[in-house]
Amino acid sequence: MRRLLSTLALATLQALWGPAPVRADEALVAVASNFVEPAEALVQSFTAATGHTVTLTPGSTGRLHAQITQGAPFDVFLSADAIRPAELERDGLAVAGTRQTYAVGRLVLWAHATGPTSPLERLETGRFRRLAIANPDLAPYGSAAIQVLEHLALPDTVSDQLVMGENIAQTFAFVVTGNADLGFVALSQVESPSFGRAAQYQHIPADWHDPIRQDAVLLRHGADNPAAVAWLDFLQTEEAATILSRFGYEAMP
Repeated sequence: MRRLLSTLALATLQALWGPAPVRADEALVAVASNFVEPAEALVQSFTAATGHTVTLTPGSTGRLHAQITQGAPFDVFLSADAIRPAELERDGLAVAGTRQTYAVGRLVLWAHATGPTSPLERLETGRFRRLAIANPDLAPYGSAAIQVLEHLALPDTVSDQLVMGENIAQTFAFVVTGNADLGFVALSQVESPSFGRAAQYQHIPADWHDPIRQDAVLLRHGADNPAAVAWLDFLQTEEAATILSRFGYEAMP
């Protein structure tokens, strides 16, 4: 089990495995839109184990990163990519040595309505009206979707049929409402325990795009916050990995 290589690790372990702290602390966590539901499940287990509380603020990875650089008082950043946490660490806005991969996302192509052909076949043959993707400048799932289209030599062919969500949550909503009949979304969304609607979706081969490695980092604002440090360490536990698997995420090998 990986642990944070910092002097704060011992205090974290004591918070997790020792008696509940006498004084519970609260961490303010910026979380990528695609990870909100699993994060809520993780928070419940974390609070039960430590007594600490976590308040989640969701948004697109790019927008949250911009807010942090502008001084937003977040303690931890759960990004949907590995780039922004590294940038924050480089720029001195995050605590050096605390960056870690907490989940690996999977991309799927989801069809609003079931049909006799697979979603990928519909995409490749042009049998769709609108294709939803997340904004590739703000959301890693959008960047991955563009790479898939390039792999299939389709960017120019489908350009007039694209609808773009600010984040993966908005992209998902486009397909749910039928405003797009196909959409590149996160596996975690269509396999969410709260999503009861039958969905026709197809896994995108992992080698068609860069890995969607989701990194977390302790921000400078949370450096002295025991709840923030304990939360980051909790994300590396077997308990957290079990929860993540229920939502369609993979643990980092």
